[in-house]
Amino acid sequence: MGTDHGYIPIVLMERGQASGAIAMDVGAGPLERAREHIRERQLESTIETRLCDGVRCLAPEEADTVIIAGMGGELVIHIMGEGSHLWDSVKHWILSPQSELDKVRRFLDDHGFAIAKEDMVEEDGKYYTVMDIERETGEGRRSETGGVWDSPAEEGDGKREEELREAKYLFGPRLIEEKHPVLMEFLKKEERVLENIIEGLKEQESLRAFDRKKELEQRLSWVRRAME
Repeated sequence: MGTDHGYIPIVLMERGQASGAIAMDVGAGPLERAREHIRERQLESTIETRLCDGVRCLAPEEADTVIIAGMGGELVIHIMGEGSHLWDSVKHWILSPQSELDKVRRFLDDHGFAIAKEDMVEEDGKYYTVMDIERETGEGRRSETGGVWDSPAEEGDGKREEELREAKYLFGPRLIEEKHPVLMEFLKKEERVLENIIEGLKEQESLRAFDRKKELEQRLSWVRRAME
């Protein structure tokens, strides 16, 4: 979705990783750019283009994988919700939200999806997360994919368990489990930034500064829980 220049379907076809693709975008301009690039690579016979809002014009069984990338988390959630007619026929959803990843992960958890894999990369100081999502069907599917939202039970420490669960929504259950090096780098930077801001707020006595300090201290605890 949001194919823009059409680079993803082009690369997949050229690498032999797909037998065919449908490039869709809600904007006529971006879709025309994609068509130009597809024609340049002589891939018109294998990559179809459609002017489409989300996945509304994609029928069940037309695709086994859907990629939604390059947009905010709220829009990703909207597209996923509008595409509920595809939930049981699409085997994989590849998501790369640019913001509000915790909201996307909560949506997935609430609607029976499991994160099979996650990856994270850094480019020019910006961090990008990619998720491979599978639809949970039948008993035991959640255990097969790791029960990634469930935190290990620790007697008498419900707060710790809840903090770890929240950290998984914020930073990614698979990334945390694997101690992904890019995530660890991101968390260390986040920890330093939060510590510096909190230290500065200690000198302020306003109610607003107090509330902000509490908010940042809570996020810092989630960061540290993920690092553990």
